[in-house]
Amino acid sequence: MMGTPSLPLADLVRQVRQSREYHRLTDAIPYTRFMGIGVENLAGEMLCRMRYAPHLIGNSLLPALHGGTLGALLESSAIFELLLQTDTERVPKVISTTVDFLRSGKAQDTFARAFITRQGRRVANVRVEAWQDDRTRPIASSHALFLLSEP
Repeated sequence: MMGTPSLPLADLVRQVRQSREYHRLTDAIPYTRFMGIGVENLAGEMLCRMRYAPHLIGNSLLPALHGGTLGALLESSAIFELLLQTDTERVPKVISTTVDFLRSGKAQDTFARAFITRQGRRVANVRVEAWQDDRTRPIASSHALFLLSEP
């Protein structure tokens, strides 16, 4: 982790749930730092933001975000929602996921919001939508099933 001694993930998640200092969790994960994905409290709701960077472009002629970067944002949003809104202390594992790419993502920041649609003791269903300028016009969405704990 950046600048602090290594802290077990479960302890870090508990601290972030209490403090709502979401950046402490996303800063501790090299992949989310590289992708520019962070969790923010905007207008009273927890959103993920993927800050635009040139390495996120897949089609430089448009330019448009690479579909893999949008998939990463959607999956990360779902995982952060599960980690921060449930009592799981382990990183949820993807069982299955479906991504719908609805329109091109422009070279700008992208937001995502995850919703837990059903949660049991061991699995959870999560729906995520990503948008840029207009929340009512998502650029991608996903439905995913996650394993929360081993049997």
